[in-house]
Amino acid sequence: MIYENYQQMLDIIGQYSAKKFTISVAAAADQEVLTAIKRANEIGLASAVLVGDKKSIQDMAKNLELDLEKTTVINEPDPVKASIEAVKQIKIGNANCLMKGLVNSSDFMSAVLDKEKGLRTGKMLSHLAALDMPGFDRILYVSDGGLNISPTLEDKKKIMQNAIEYLIAMGYELPKVAVLSANEVVSPKQQVTVDAAALKEMAEKGEITGAIVEGPVTLDMALDKEAAAHKKLSSKVAGETDLLFAPTIEVGNILAKSMIYCGNGVMAGLILGAQVPIILTSRAATMEMKIASIAMAALPGAIASMESIKERKLSFA
Repeated sequence: MIYENYQQMLDIIGQYSAKKFTISVAAAADQEVLTAIKRANEIGLASAVLVGDKKSIQDMAKNLELDLEKTTVINEPDPVKASIEAVKQIKIGNANCLMKGLVNSSDFMSAVLDKEKGLRTGKMLSHLAALDMPGFDRILYVSDGGLNISPTLEDKKKIMQNAIEYLIAMGYELPKVAVLSANEVVSPKQQVTVDAAALKEMAEKGEITGAIVEGPVTLDMALDKEAAAHKKLSSKVAGETDLLFAPTIEVGNILAKSMIYCGNGVMAGLILGAQVPIILTSRAATMEMKIASIAMAALPGAIASMESIKERKLSFA
């Protein structure tokens, strides 16, 4: 399955979600976040558990015309404690996703990473962005442009596996991954090309599973079959890439933002590797981007329900 845009994700969620998708929001007294929650409620995408200063949340909700009658609001004015409580709501099964509100990112992530009460799984945390761009035939994914600053080769392996597994959970059967570089030739003078070739070899050996991985690959080759043909390069991902794998956080960050600001793209983003997907959007994120991130978080549950329905139909065939 390949998504052309976020609306296709929303359509699948609307049709196949078997259970209510609920977001636990840390320090929820944030007008932008509450506006996103209101919109998610209106379109039937998600409900929320709001943790934060209850009076402030209620006042903001009144101004936004957000009905809290069927929404759990937990009073915890302290943002640090609110983050801990929001994580707890995940642990006890009251929510399927964690979202950052008006709290410092380091305090928020400290609650996530707490060894005893947090959401660790043993996996490395990493960021996966999804870009829906006008005129492009599919959503493109970028990792990691938002979390890991100087990943080692082993880190890159873990980051890539996180992204591949999430894409499969979203319905992609065999994601195509382009490990980006400035050229396609491996050179010891460019460590990113050496790493790219190593990642490709890991995938061929089964050390990275679930995807077709090529590298090093230039951006033009990843996005355009004709570029690969012109260079007389054989490729299984050229023009069909799903995941653009960035060699550094700078490349991933600039690539994603250029797609937003130069290509009028809408970006969703999640932190992967924890017990649940984590929504940590920037203050500059638009409402559309927040809703897209929620959809991206909710989609695997809908896909699982869809596959279950297909299996039941086959069993009766």
